[in-house]
Amino acid sequence: MNQMKNFSKGILRENPILVLVLGACPTLATTSSAVNGLGMGLATTFVLLGSNVVVSLMQNVIPDKVRIPAFIVVIATFVTIVDLLMQAFVPSLYDTLGIFIPLIVVNCIVLGRAEAFASKNSVWSSFVDGAGMGLGFTLALGVLGAVREILGSGAIMGLKFISGDGILVFILAPGAFIALGYLIVIVNRINKA
Repeated sequence: MNQMKNFSKGILRENPILVLVLGACPTLATTSSAVNGLGMGLATTFVLLGSNVVVSLMQNVIPDKVRIPAFIVVIATFVTIVDLLMQAFVPSLYDTLGIFIPLIVVNCIVLGRAEAFASKNSVWSSFVDGAGMGLGFTLALGVLGAVREILGSGAIMGLKFISGDGILVFILAPGAFIALGYLIVIVNRINKA
């Protein structure tokens, strides 16, 4: 039961983007479409799961003085793996996300979960926590990307459903702030209910 609580908290109650407002830079920069948002979310989830498991396995081995640098090395290893996999198997998405894939190394969500949770809990609990936070992050990016794509271009996942153009501002940076603000309001209302 406690495992389900750890898993579900990352989806709504402690969503990294919509409640904690962590990782806003890749959120705003990569969500011009639903595909981009989902791709970035899944890449981050892979890194989060892998780093949480390894940090949890090594919690008694890593000295306190080098804890953070050791976590960054573990995270960087998983980012390198996801970077190479994306470059090999989804090169168009890799080209679109660009520099934001390597920047997962310094994403405060990943490092924060390693420090706050994985370094103090069991491997399974850390995996479940990473899965919940990763799913919440992916859902937030996917929904934000879908909203921006629908409003900005009248399409979803590249499939046009209205003729003409949408509201251009939603494809640009100001639209990301506007859409994210409204999504945060909606999730806060749900959490208060």
